Amino acid sequence: MADIKKLEKELWEAADNLRANSKLTSQQYCMPVLGLIFLRYAWGRFKTVDAQIKESRAHATGRQVPIEAADYTKRGAMFLPEEARYDYLLNLPENETNIGKRVNDAMTALERQNPQLAGVLPRTYTDLGSDLLRETLRIFNNPALDEDGDDIIGRIYEYFLGKFAPAVASDDGVFFTPKSLVRMIMNVIEPSHGTMLDPACGSGGMFVSASDYIREHGGNPIESMTFYGQEKVEYNAKLCLMNMAVHGMNGKIKSGDEANTFYSDAHSLDGSCDFVAANPPFNVDKVKSEDAIAAGRMPLGVSGINKKGEFSNGNYLWINYFYSYLNKTGRAGFVMASSATDSSGKDRGLRETLVKTGHVDTMLYVGNNFFYTKSLPCTLWFFDKGKPEELRDKVLFIDVQNYHTVIDTTHNEWSPWQLKNLSAIVWLYRGQTEKYSELLDEYCAEIRDASEAIDDEDAKKALASVTSLGDFPAAHEALASFIEKRKEQVKKTVDAAKPRERKLLRESLAEEISQLEERLTVIDEVLWLTEKFGAGTYADVPGLCKIATQEEIEEKNWSLTPGAHVGVPPQEDDGVDFHERMGEIHVELKQLQAESNELMDTISRNFEEFGL
Repeated sequence: MADIKKLEKELWEAADNLRANSKLTSQQYCMPVLGLIFLRYAWGRFKTVDAQIKESRAHATGRQVPIEAADYTKRGAMFLPEEARYDYLLNLPENETNIGKRVNDAMTALERQNPQLAGVLPRTYTDLGSDLLRETLRIFNNPALDEDGDDIIGRIYEYFLGKFAPAVASDDGVFFTPKSLVRMIMNVIEPSHGTMLDPACGSGGMFVSASDYIREHGGNPIESMTFYGQEKVEYNAKLCLMNMAVHGMNGKIKSGDEANTFYSDAHSLDGSCDFVAANPPFNVDKVKSEDAIAAGRMPLGVSGINKKGEFSNGNYLWINYFYSYLNKTGRAGFVMASSATDSSGKDRGLRETLVKTGHVDTMLYVGNNFFYTKSLPCTLWFFDKGKPEELRDKVLFIDVQNYHTVIDTTHNEWSPWQLKNLSAIVWLYRGQTEKYSELLDEYCAEIRDASEAIDDEDAKKALASVTSLGDFPAAHEALASFIEKRKEQVKKTVDAAKPRERKLLRESLAEEISQLEERLTVIDEVLWLTEKFGAGTYADVPGLCKIATQEEIEEKNWSLTPGAHVGVPPQEDDGVDFHERMGEIHVELKQLQAESNELMDTISRNFEEFGL
């Protein structure tokens, strides 16, 4: 995986150099810089897919047909004409005096190849100067941009926008949705066909993730799904189109005043969508109630109109829209401020109406520090108008504020295995036990593969023989024991090395230990899952999940806050007597204080002896 923060820093330094050595304003150099990153990322995806196509052709038999642009889009990449390939620009002759024109020509060629990009890509590169542009092209040739699977462009775009156009960024709110949240939404709504709408589409991360999900499950999103987006901020809409194009996708994106979702159903999709996915701006105020009501899409009713004739909080407008856009079997998944699950006043009546439809599927509380630029908690809401009859009276509540991977002090995310585990809870609630069994098989295969990296016979045997539920604890114990032994061996090896060799050796061996610990984490995750649900039987888990009936939700005053339903987990007894331990700590503190006083006296005497 790319070190995204390191990548951002490196790319920003290049962009800042461009700003400092040009006469452009922030607004003027924003899109040219992002256009170069787009071009580099597009080339990385093109190279990968080009190699795949040529490899498959090498093994094919029979008559070879020419490679076409459609062959690239089927695999999630954009075909690049030769003059638009990053290496072509990077390797222009040293005596080339007008690199800006060559980059402009590359953008023109891309728009000609991809009509959905018409008028989107920047063509102001002749303003930058050849020397500066050549250096920027070189710095942006970062191999991390060859990586697949994340909305890297959206993430970098938000970082850049916050750096050199803070007024635009703050006006838009949080438009980049972390990959963990986006992927969790896809795992629950399971996009496969038809129409998908994101009425607050930002940089298009929902569409990219939906496309990835469909491909991973054997489909072709180009053939099976149509993507529609609305985005008020034109900067973001352009980025969305660029983002989709680089992933081999087409989308119908509208921006500007006509795309303000509060006042417009820009694509006339009310009641027509198979899937809705979004991360709308939270707690928006000053929405004109008369215009919003006239625009319709409020089947749950309205609430929160103040004396000025404005909605003082737009959260339930969004909730109305997401529900209204769905067709008779449609599914929606969206991010929402956690306050919306239990807000009072007329909102409570709207929630009651919503719950009584039987279409609230799952409510998942996330907790703090998942967003890239903000630390606020949020909740993922899921609607399903096609719920089976036996689930119409029920809602699955999940609270995972304490289940995540800490990336740093301000950033949490779900690992791929944690995402699978959370999805497994939903599968069991829906009765999809075969998916749960397939996940256990996947865990078994992953653990067996890990045995190849171990040279301890006992540990290797314990991991290589994992085939069922009962093998996980023994595999965990064997691998944990091996890691501790390996750490001791590493320490001895480093200590015995020559001083000048120790740093390099320590780094090399630390990487080995890190990889082993990652493999141990996989077993930790399957133990987390199976300790709660065994071979695949759903059960309410205090503090984690509960299936609540409408009657139980009514008893909670129509609250949809997961914590109000799942309760708190039972406190584990660590076997330590609190009062006894506090007494011991008090004695230890007194002893440390005495030692500290004695040390200070010694230091003072030493200073006196030196005449200080």
